Amino acid sequence: MSAKARKALAAAEPTMAALIERVGKIDLATRLERRKEERPADAYGALLRAIVGQQLSTKAARTIYLRVLDLFDGQTPTPEQLLEAREEDLRGAGLSGRKTEYIRDLASHVLAGELELDRLGELGDEEVIEEIVAVRGLGRWTAEMFLIFHLQRPDVLSGGDLGIRKAIQIEYGLEEMPPPKQVIEIGEPWRPHRSLASLYLWESLAAVPS
Repeated sequence: MSAKARKALAAAEPTMAALIERVGKIDLATRLERRKEERPADAYGALLRAIVGQQLSTKAARTIYLRVLDLFDGQTPTPEQLLEAREEDLRGAGLSGRKTEYIRDLASHVLAGELELDRLGELGDEEVIEEIVAVRGLGRWTAEMFLIFHLQRPDVLSGGDLGIRKAIQIEYGLEEMPPPKQVIEIGEPWRPHRSLASLYLWESLAAVPS
């Protein structure tokens, strides 16, 4: 995401221009650097990590994920290994029964060829989302984060992301957080740089008192 993209986004509408001016230069590469130690680089590992971390704090998610890896000599388990692993061992690492089912469903989809991870990069954004949400435990938000941070797609806006909704409420002076449909409507002028706009919205919250 280059300076050209930031300039185009700033020219899209005044509120985003003011946000970019206040926050300064940021890009996807910076975000990826921050996440590098926490997120596997491969698609399968990234989705596995996403399931493990659902509805948990960053610290708790990391702890449980590392415990799961410890069951497999510190390495990301292959789909075959996940399906062969004893449920009590996975539960003992901190996974709930439901998450154990979810990671095994991911493994089954990969092994059956129903989720062809190697070809996700060739698909359109909505096609990628359809492929991912077919796995139990992987919803649209996870698929959208995968598009932004793993496939580095430039024009993704997650209408249901709480951080984005909160940031829009603050930046646009709304009385309440906008619903997903309104988020998409507000973000329409940001095309084709909505991923970059999302980064700025997330970054804006860092300066907001909790």
